[in-house]
Amino acid sequence: MKAIPARLDHLVLASPDLAATVADFARRTGVTPAPGGVHLGLGTRNYLVSLGGTGYLEIIGPDPEQPTPTGPRPFSVDALSTARTVTWAISPPDLDAAVATARARGYDPGDIHPMTRRRPDGTLLEWRLTDGDTQHPSGLVPFLIDWGSALHPSASGLPVTPLLSLSGTAPDPDEIRALLATLDTELPLGEGPVGLSFTVDTPRGPVTFV
Repeated sequence: MKAIPARLDHLVLASPDLAATVADFARRTGVTPAPGGVHLGLGTRNYLVSLGGTGYLEIIGPDPEQPTPTGPRPFSVDALSTARTVTWAISPPDLDAAVATARARGYDPGDIHPMTRRRPDGTLLEWRLTDGDTQHPSGLVPFLIDWGSALHPSASGLPVTPLLSLSGTAPDPDEIRALLATLDTELPLGEGPVGLSFTVDTPRGPVTFV
């Protein structure tokens, strides 16, 4: 099994304190994440780091410059006490077809929703992704994303920490493997509490985040 899943789009490192997590990443790796932008109305913003190729790391947390949103912030950042790798995303060649195929195979990755983010230069990015209550709650099964005609974040001159490996643990790894198969992807899995971890190559050597 490959250490890096096929069609990996990005990893999500969520934090209750975005500034502190970005500073910690820079301290540990020697690479400073780049500002990504603001998720208007959702109360979050992000910072980005390329993982090499077309993959990237999203560090996301509450945006102190936005009013408190009416609903929960994405990726349950309000419920976190520390930064944690909460999930990952893949980018299939045809998002709608991938959702239909997964459902036919017995797993519903969720409905497809439009999303937007305002980059620091004012550019509005628009994309589509799967989201909903039918997604597996562990975060080990990726959500699906389609950037359409938008400039992919990995193509925006981000600082780079090449991804060396991504893996997870679950009480029942076989359950997760079966769901991953419905999406035509895979993830190295061991038995244990639910969790994701990844290792990146940096100027200070390999660094692992959980």
